[in-house]
Amino acid sequence: MNIENEQELYVLVMNAPIGICVLDAQTLTAEIVNDSFITVAGKPRETIVGNFYWDTFSEVRQYYESALENVVREGKPYSADEAEMILVRHGKEETVYVTFVYTPLKNNSGDVKKVAIWVLENTLQVNSRLKVEESEKFARTVFYNSPVAKLVYIGANMVLREANEKMLEIFDRDASIIGFPILESMPELKGTKLFEEYQQVLKTGEIYAKTAQRMELIKNGSPHSGYYDYIYKPLQDTAGHVFGVIFTLIDVTERVIVRNKLEEAELSMRGAVELAQLGTWSIDVATNGLTYSDRLIEWFGYDPAAQDYNEVIPILSEEDQQRVANAVAWGLNPESGGLYDEIYTVIHPTTGKKRILHAQGKTVFDPEGKPVRMNGTAQDITLQVQVQMELEDQVQQRTEEIGAVVEELQATNEELEQANLQLINSNEELAQFAYIASHDLQEPLRKISTFTSLLESKIENHLDENSRTYIAKIKDASIRMSNLIRDVLAYSALPKNDDTFVTVNLETIAKQALEDYDVRMDQTGATVTWNRLPEIKGIPLQMSQLFFNLIGNALKFVKSDVKPKIQIHCSNATPEEIKSVHLKEGVSYYKITFSDNGIGIIPENTDKIFSIFQRLHRKNEFAGTGIGLAMCKKIVQNHNGEINAEGSSEKGAVFNVYLPIDK
Repeated sequence: MNIENEQELYVLVMNAPIGICVLDAQTLTAEIVNDSFITVAGKPRETIVGNFYWDTFSEVRQYYESALENVVREGKPYSADEAEMILVRHGKEETVYVTFVYTPLKNNSGDVKKVAIWVLENTLQVNSRLKVEESEKFARTVFYNSPVAKLVYIGANMVLREANEKMLEIFDRDASIIGFPILESMPELKGTKLFEEYQQVLKTGEIYAKTAQRMELIKNGSPHSGYYDYIYKPLQDTAGHVFGVIFTLIDVTERVIVRNKLEEAELSMRGAVELAQLGTWSIDVATNGLTYSDRLIEWFGYDPAAQDYNEVIPILSEEDQQRVANAVAWGLNPESGGLYDEIYTVIHPTTGKKRILHAQGKTVFDPEGKPVRMNGTAQDITLQVQVQMELEDQVQQRTEEIGAVVEELQATNEELEQANLQLINSNEELAQFAYIASHDLQEPLRKISTFTSLLESKIENHLDENSRTYIAKIKDASIRMSNLIRDVLAYSALPKNDDTFVTVNLETIAKQALEDYDVRMDQTGATVTWNRLPEIKGIPLQMSQLFFNLIGNALKFVKSDVKPKIQIHCSNATPEEIKSVHLKEGVSYYKITFSDNGIGIIPENTDKIFSIFQRLHRKNEFAGTGIGLAMCKKIVQNHNGEINAEGSSEKGAVFNVYLPIDK
């Protein structure tokens, strides 16, 4: 750049909108400095004009002195764009960003006479841009390192623009699918509504979310079903147009499965309660609130609607009121063990009808021993009590007539005693069933309720180790309750109906039972052998249950480190054997023996094991509900046969099944 008229140069410099400082090329003394330059420099004019440039800007001398010397020596300009430097401005060090140019000013002979320094501060713009870049970097870091599956779709064809590792893991794909339409890379998604939902978000610009949606994906080359929560969040350009979405996906398969199992367990429990014709009730100790099931509301003619449980006391017969109130108070005392068991009469407030109920309950205590809730059941035993009373009245009436008809009375008394015995047995079974429904079924129910609450508080975002523990506990309680309900229902559903008897091949029945236990046998190395098994007249399903339970029993009660060996042997029963099990003499029977090498049976327990709900081992030793062998006995008796067991603690257990020979 040539200069001849210094006056023109001065005017040009002073009126320039950017900072300009003109130096003498030989002495590097500042001759002209405009206001814009002073603003950028942050130094008084008198410290710049007339002074050696590097004395004024010593803090940056080491970085740019050689560049300025080259401009003077070679006559070529030097520039720096958004250079970061530390300047002392207004007495303080500041980090600033400036764009500057060292421009040589030459005379007509081409000699460098002066150097113009052009300066423009970019600090504000650079800092703003750095913040944006930092924000974008942070966002990308969060996106790619998020434990939640995320991806970005763009364009009408739903092109996969970005996907983090969690998303690729769920899709069971690698990064090669990025950059292509998702439906081309994952054709199994064509069966979902993901594409239609994506188009809707592009059109409306509104967030779209779904929960617990079932999806069929391909993993390891095979179909895989799962449940997912997902959300589309629209992406907009500067003009406000939606050009894509951020898609977030959460795998909730395990949570949905747990929820479904809980619902199934609750449904099974309700079925058991309905089967037993029980009413359920609950007392909230904190509020004294009482709640009833629909059946109890009908019986009491009163809906407590969570009111104080003492409000229901006047509905009881007067002679029962104080006793029931005291029993509830004692059941809430930790010293009682939390048990409540009372029989009382309810008087319907509208109809005046009396109903006799047998109520049982169990109190739940907190870790400090304070009562939290009492849950229970009630059974209508009005009919049983009335029948009992009628029988007693009949006995009394017959007794009064004994002088006139002694022989007739004796016969009648025998009939009444037999009927009374049958009634007592029936009442015992009903009471036993009610106890199971209110106690053994109530314990798993309490666990389900407790651990479900813990699960709900832990599972909101991600499953940690505690959450998995709670879920495992819920599963264990649900399985035990489900097994108990199943076996009770199975036991009660074993009627004897001769019309259903058909020809049953026991060879086929045995093979089917082994197919059901193939996994268990492979795991334990078990073997099952038998000689030729006959055909009989019977009920196929019950015969399958018989063989299934007896073989399963042998596979369950095994000795540690001993491979189970099970032998099934069929022969014709001898008259002595038939007589020993109290079967009909003159009838031929098969004797089918099931023997194993397991832990065996103590001789004094050989009769106990066939009683319903009878368990000889703790549940943490051997799983079960105590119903399997009771079912076996009922099945054999349904077929006019008998079953017994032989005790041994060294050679294993032996079960003998006697079935009639069809002729």
